[in-house]
Amino acid sequence: MPGTEKKGKGGRGKSRGRKQKKPDVDILSPTAMLNLYYIAHNAADCLYLRGFRWPGAPKGKKGKGKG
Repeated sequence: MPGTEKKGKGGRGKSRGRKQKKPDVDILSPTAMLNLYYIAHNAADCLYLRGFRWPGAPKGKKGKGKG
């Protein structure tokens, strides 16, 4: 019958209330060290990229400037 179909999203798999737990990451693993070797220029840069920022550090600009 044409008027009895259900419309809507239905069950699409993931539930909204559940958050996935992020896996623990070893920043000293060989893979992470190899990545750091290619992206960091010195020890201070290494620490900055790993999340150890110093007080009063300049915050990066978001997006590209026009011009």
